[in-house]
Amino acid sequence: MNRVVITGMAGLSPIGLDWESVSHNLKNMNTGIRYMEDWDKYQGLDTRLAAPIFDFEKPEHYTRKQTRSMGRVALMATRATELALEQAGLLNDERIKDGRMGVSFGSSSGTPDAVADFAQMKLNNSTRGLNATSYIKMMAHTAPVNIGVFFGLKGRVITTSSACTSGSQGIGYAYEAIKFGRQEMMVAGGCEELCATEAAVFDTLFATSTKNDTPDKTPTPFDKNRDGLVIGEGAGALILESLESAQARGANILAEIVGFGCNSDGTHVTQPNSATMQKAMESALKDADLDASSIGYVSAHGTSTDRGDVAETTATFNVFGKDIAISSMKSFTGHTLGACGALEAWASINMMKEGWFHATANLSEIDPECGDLNYIKDEPRQIDTNYVMSNNFAFGGINTSLIFKRWQD
Repeated sequence: MNRVVITGMAGLSPIGLDWESVSHNLKNMNTGIRYMEDWDKYQGLDTRLAAPIFDFEKPEHYTRKQTRSMGRVALMATRATELALEQAGLLNDERIKDGRMGVSFGSSSGTPDAVADFAQMKLNNSTRGLNATSYIKMMAHTAPVNIGVFFGLKGRVITTSSACTSGSQGIGYAYEAIKFGRQEMMVAGGCEELCATEAAVFDTLFATSTKNDTPDKTPTPFDKNRDGLVIGEGAGALILESLESAQARGANILAEIVGFGCNSDGTHVTQPNSATMQKAMESALKDADLDASSIGYVSAHGTSTDRGDVAETTATFNVFGKDIAISSMKSFTGHTLGACGALEAWASINMMKEGWFHATANLSEIDPECGDLNYIKDEPRQIDTNYVMSNNFAFGGINTSLIFKRWQD
C-alpha cells in the first residue's frame, strides 16, 4: 500500500481567499457572518444570516469558453484547484494529464439558479430559460467534471455529493484511491455556493440562528445559549499523491494523510447518532494505527445545533476523554456544507504546521449537555502536535473522520 501525502492546498472562504487572510481572521476572532438584506423578500424565512464571499469573481485569465459550463460553485472549485496545483508545482504539468491524476470532489448540489431554471419548466410548462449548459451547471457532479475538463485530467472522477461530508469524503476517497494503487495523484475537496434555499432547508427544521440583529454574535457552537447554524459558502482543494511520486519529483510535502473512517447511522435521515460518530473516529484511528492519545487536536463539525453538538461532543469524549483540545471553524465561516470538510482540513493542516489552533468564536458558556472536553475559547492556543483529526457529519447519517500527520523530513 502507498503512503499518501499532500503537496498543495487552497481555500476560498467567507473569512479569506488565502491562508494569510484566513489565519489573521481566525487569530483575531473576526467572523464572516453577515445580515442578508436580499433575503428579506422571502416570506416565511426566519433567518437572515449567512457567510458570503464578497470578493470572489471569475479570474481574468479564465476565458468565456472555459467557463460557459460553470456556475459559481464549479468556478470556485476550479479556482481553488488551480491555486492548489500551483502550490504543488503541478499547474500545467503534463504528468497530470495522462491519467495519473483523478478528481474526488463534491458539493451538496450544483448551482441553485440552474436548478431554478428547471423548476420554472415544471411550474410554467415551458423550457424558456434553459440552454445547453443548464444541466451541466445544475448536476451534482458539476464541480469534479468541470475541474477535470479545465485542467485536462483523465483519471477517475469520484463525485461526493453527500451534503456536509462532501468535502471530507472527497479527501477520504482520494486517499484510498492512491493508498490502494488506483491513482498516483488526486485533486480532492469540496465546494458550495450560497443560496437562501439552503438556509430554508435548515429553517424548516428550526435549526437556523435567528439572531438577525447581532450577526457577529452567532453561530455559537457548544454554547448553552446557541440557537442554530448559519449557512456559508466556499471551496477547498487538496492535491494528494503517493509519497513515491512526490519524492521522485522533489515536491514540497505539506502533510500526510494517515487515517480515514466513514460509516452511516442506518437509523434516521436527520437525527445524529453519537454511537456511529464514535465508530467513525475509532475507524480512522485504526486505519492510522494510532492510539487516541496521539491526537493533539480535533477539528469539530460543530454546527451549533442542539442535537448535533451534543451527539458529536459525547462521541468525541468517549474516544478521547476530557483532555482533547477541540474547536469549530464554522463559528467563523458559517456552515459551508459541501466545502466545510475541505476548508477545515486545510485549516487544520496549516495550524498543525504552525503550532497553534483557533478558538471557537462566541463560545461563552459551555453547554453542560455537551461532552466534557478541552474546548478552545476566547483566543487561539499554542499546541505542538504531530497528529490532528478533522470530523464531519451529514444528513443521511453519514459520518467521516480524517487524520493528518505533520510532515517531518
